[in-house]
Amino acid sequence: MELGELIALRPVPAAGLLLTLTRRCPLSCAHCSTSSTTAGEQTAADLLRGFVASFTAANAPRVVLLTGGEPLLRPDLAADLAALARAAGTRTALLSGMFFARGGGRVPARIMRAITAADHFSASLDVHHEREVARADVFAAVHRVLDAGVPASFHLTGTGPDDPYLVDVVAAVRAEFADRVPMLVNDVRPVGRAASWTGAAVRADGPDGGAAVPCPMAAWPTVAFDGTVVACCSQRTVDARPVPAHLLLGNLAEDDWETVRARSLGSPVLRMLRVVGPGHLSARYAPGAPDLGRCGTCRALADRPDALAGAARDGSGPVGELLDRHGAHAQLAAGPVEFVRRHGTRAYAGLVSPTPDGGRP
Repeated sequence: MELGELIALRPVPAAGLLLTLTRRCPLSCAHCSTSSTTAGEQTAADLLRGFVASFTAANAPRVVLLTGGEPLLRPDLAADLAALARAAGTRTALLSGMFFARGGGRVPARIMRAITAADHFSASLDVHHEREVARADVFAAVHRVLDAGVPASFHLTGTGPDDPYLVDVVAAVRAEFADRVPMLVNDVRPVGRAASWTGAAVRADGPDGGAAVPCPMAAWPTVAFDGTVVACCSQRTVDARPVPAHLLLGNLAEDDWETVRARSLGSPVLRMLRVVGPGHLSARYAPGAPDLGRCGTCRALADRPDALAGAARDGSGPVGELLDRHGAHAQLAAGPVEFVRRHGTRAYAGLVSPTPDGGRP
């Protein structure tokens, strides 16, 4: 599974699932969105296995992203989950901070077993990760992954299109791997550890001004560190307790995938978030309410009952289902590069599907 194919599916409701295996991480990156530590929380392995085992051929997600924290701190669990998912026809992708590559780029056998059980492997690489794991070690490990037959990519973060680090690292990846390894480039977001130092220098989820702007982040359910299932991957939503009711899909201790999938697809509010976004809903049904940016406004809908009621009316029944399908189809047809132009670092969007002249315009 290549990176472009994975990203292309991102706006399709319930086509994917994000599984947080742990909040633990042995690295101390200054921009970490989860503020992971070696003492971080994690869901019981049996609950995670049971949830993935509930996939069936008729309702399985098309892809599961295993993430963290650092998911490869639980390599046997990652391999088990990938095998369970594959039995139902689901492919898996694995995102790692590459802690294991320090000191030469080796990939221990248990970790390689987990990586080769997956269908895609993505390595995080940015100026903060490089202070923890040398670039040369990461490159050496990714070569080993490619040699094992697993498609790989890099997940890069920077402070925007003019960040000199991004210019340097993109050139280095191209020189090392040519077009074999695509790259997804995102801006550092002011959450987790980054919240204390990013300030206005880094783009956040800015206001939409009431425009209808689809939010595909509400398409894939996310299993949080404690087994709570939320409707999007926004870190503030994943970490919030209590979760706003319109974004809560269940808990692994009580619900299987079919239940979570049905709630995600059947919620009129989530349909409208996917189709027009929270800013439009708030501006239309709660005029005068403050614009808190896309994610902040979405969470604030919990305190704007008129907006939730309007979304429930607009998104209910066959019309709501049709709007949801049409919105997903339009974004899917636009392709992965356009998706990253909207939701990543626009200047580098072409790198998700590399071509000889791809990259910055």
